[in-house]
Amino acid sequence: MKRLIATTIFLIIATVLVTVLYFKNLSPPGVRTGEVMHSIPANAVAIFEFNNEKGFYDIFNGSALLKNFVGEEKLSDLDTLRKLLIASPQLNQFFDGQNIFVSLHPANNEDINLLITARASKTFNAAMFTTLTGAAKSALQIAPMQIAASQGYNIFIKQLDKHFYILKKGGNIFSGSFSKDLIDHSAIEDKNKNNFVPLPEQQNANSLAELYVNYSQFDPLFNQLFFNKNTDIFKSFRLLPAFGALTLNYKSDALMFNGFSKQQGNATSYLNLFLAQQPIVNHLKDIFPSTTAYSTSFAISDAVKFTSDLANWQNKAGVGAERDKLLADVKANAGLFLQPEFDNLLGNEFAVVTTRYFEKFAIISVKDGTKLLPLMMNISNMVTDKVGQFNYEKLPFFLLGDAFSIFRKPYFIILDNYLVLAASVSELESYYDTYINRKFIGKTDQFTRFDNLLAERSNVAFFVHFKNMQPILKRDLKPAFFDDFENSRYGWKNYYAAAYQLATSDKEFYTNFCMQLSIPDSSAIKN
Repeated sequence: MKRLIATTIFLIIATVLVTVLYFKNLSPPGVRTGEVMHSIPANAVAIFEFNNEKGFYDIFNGSALLKNFVGEEKLSDLDTLRKLLIASPQLNQFFDGQNIFVSLHPANNEDINLLITARASKTFNAAMFTTLTGAAKSALQIAPMQIAASQGYNIFIKQLDKHFYILKKGGNIFSGSFSKDLIDHSAIEDKNKNNFVPLPEQQNANSLAELYVNYSQFDPLFNQLFFNKNTDIFKSFRLLPAFGALTLNYKSDALMFNGFSKQQGNATSYLNLFLAQQPIVNHLKDIFPSTTAYSTSFAISDAVKFTSDLANWQNKAGVGAERDKLLADVKANAGLFLQPEFDNLLGNEFAVVTTRYFEKFAIISVKDGTKLLPLMMNISNMVTDKVGQFNYEKLPFFLLGDAFSIFRKPYFIILDNYLVLAASVSELESYYDTYINRKFIGKTDQFTRFDNLLAERSNVAFFVHFKNMQPILKRDLKPAFFDDFENSRYGWKNYYAAAYQLATSDKEFYTNFCMQLSIPDSSAIKN
């Protein structure tokens, strides 16, 4: 009996020791993902994460989705690099099954830099980079180098005639880029500054790929791409202080991501006002012109609360006194309390639309257009019996918020239960023709096909039609970027449209991002 008890105690102790040692040396996958992500420089606009396994590459093999999204040259370069390095016979065992992170970073030149980051298995030694044999040995010239205070490697890829730089970080994490500037920045970047948060492990494990977005870095990216740093393209979206974490839903002709966007700390923006609203079904897009290049749409469930929150936001932003003075002038000159009367007539949706002809419209749904007309006539100079121009500047901005600041002293027309604003009478006449003759983008087959992929309800929605966008990009994009957009065989011009939707969910934004390829023009196919 004593021997049995002693044996049992010994087995229990041994089991406990083995269990402790096992869990001590086992890093949960979610922890490993977080460590890798935090090693990526904080100026990353977005991070695309996927698992380095054969199934992922098989799914996208021959697909135009990623080739058009990343660009044929960049994707070809990355694939060549993958085959020669991490998929080589010597290195494959150390990187197979590991998650790969491809991050996008603004640059000082006329290019957008990519950083590839991954963790090798514990048994990998960085010196193995210099001992490659076979095809890799003849295709690559690898030389050790010092990058800041860290070990690095300069790899010349003969087939591409390009240098690729690899940096070794702590925890067997490696980052690589064709940009020496980006690698240098990655070597000195404080990893604690990166606030990207990985998805929960179960969600991460069940998805094909993940997309992490740092909204606050869109503004530096746009400043790099565009001549005009004050461009209004998705301005409120670019100023949103938030991070997004989305998962990929595979579809053969569309990139579709969904997940959540969460604000950074206590930072706020105009879009944060919509977190206090419930998502509603979007109808306003049904009357957008067929020439729409891009649009920003807003939907609210409680107009009274929205206007109250907007007033508080403007007070905190330091423009409350200016608003109050303007409304006091309206009261003194027109004899009406504009704010409450307008608020009572405000509907659930409003949007700003830009067309391929550089026209800009604000389209605002109202509860009763016939009741709104006398109100508008009191604060406007009527050009015709239907069209008038505001007598006061910045009213749209103070009544509806930042997205309407471009309409300083607009002309207006009321069509049924829609208030339409524009900078000129000719623009209003253009929209009037669109409205009366039902020349809406929503009537086209391609839009219907695209719209079927989108969420029915949202609070904020951004839409871009790439073909209609081309004249605007030609005017505003820097030449190198527009030349790439217009002349590359593969690129974003091959997508029909993209949409980014935000819908309030428990004080966060449930987020949908979709880009769908265009349907090939059958009439252009020769027999």
